[in-house]
Amino acid sequence: MKSISGTNLEQAKSHNRRVVIEAIRTRGPLSRAALVRLTALSTQTISNIVEELVASELLKAEALQKIARGQPITPYSINPNGAYSIGLELERDRAIGVLTDLSGKVRARVEKTANRPAPAEALPLLASIADELYQGFRFDRTRLLGVGIAMPGRYATEGVTSLSPVTLPGWQDFPVARELAGLVGVPVLVENDATAAAIGERLHGVARALSSFVYLFLGGGIGAGMFLDGHVYRGSRHNAGEIGHVIVVPGGLPCSCGKRGCLDRYVSLGSLYEHLRVKDPGEYSPDTLEAMLDANSEAIDAWAAAAAEPLRQMIDFLELSFDPQTIVLGGSMPPSLLQRLAQHVEPLYKPVNPGIERSLPRIIIGATGRDTALLGAAALPIFSETNPQFDVLQKPVGR
Repeated sequence: MKSISGTNLEQAKSHNRRVVIEAIRTRGPLSRAALVRLTALSTQTISNIVEELVASELLKAEALQKIARGQPITPYSINPNGAYSIGLELERDRAIGVLTDLSGKVRARVEKTANRPAPAEALPLLASIADELYQGFRFDRTRLLGVGIAMPGRYATEGVTSLSPVTLPGWQDFPVARELAGLVGVPVLVENDATAAAIGERLHGVARALSSFVYLFLGGGIGAGMFLDGHVYRGSRHNAGEIGHVIVVPGGLPCSCGKRGCLDRYVSLGSLYEHLRVKDPGEYSPDTLEAMLDANSEAIDAWAAAAAEPLRQMIDFLELSFDPQTIVLGGSMPPSLLQRLAQHVEPLYKPVNPGIERSLPRIIIGATGRDTALLGAAALPIFSETNPQFDVLQKPVGR
């Protein structure tokens, strides 16, 4: 068992800066007095932090506000131009990149075709996209926090793939973060698509004011990104949320993992394509599925009805296990299909505490749409630089 020790002053200072940014991000413009009340930091500490963040242009002062008594107050808000981030997403047939500002607004976008690229082809392609994003929207490059990349599959520490995604062979044990950072010249953060999407929703979407929620990423498979008490939960091996391989139908359909009856086989785009007898999913773009829904496709509705019970079971399990404030549905599945699935999954199983009044629905559709993983990738460097990290306050010793 590891021992723990305290932290040095610089780490505490960094943590306090993040706390101030988080308070303003989630609540909107705040005065110094309001920040003192919300953070329990001293007036002098808040004054020093605000002055530092304004000087570094991460915060900006808003117009003076008159109050009933005393001197007017100055609210402070996030400065969108204070920092930028690049998000990349690699799929089997394309690579996409976006440049976002500190508020999450997309300032530039680049998309290029690909054909199940292996690392040797993919990394130069991704690096070229990052360069085009920078060239297309000129800004002070010292304000680029880094690059985030979302990919399907599992990851070990330091951005090394630990399991090659089925749709992108050749990535087994590949150090994505290190190799891409060498090409782009800034830090690179790598997350699986579900965790990246959860971070995106936490920073800029429907979960921005939530501390505990589960994000269900429905794409080719189904995975979960989890925020517990304000922190991303990744698990001991960085692979928490692999719910696609939880058995929901004992002895059911065979799964690629070797088991039978896994959730993936019933609730995912892959299961929908199988239901529609689609041999090449590449022929069915999200727009094609949207058009089928608009035409009231009985086949899609039948799939949603059949998928409802396995999904209902999983939501029940997640609520009982983690007690989240809500479950967010999102991913690369078209929003209208997510809505259809959410309709079929009702009524949910009775919660463990049905008498307690809820301030949120038990299921919410994510706000980031089809670009959910991409925008989540762009949020990774911003999240890394601004989210409070309580673990720095008690660090392991003896290393």
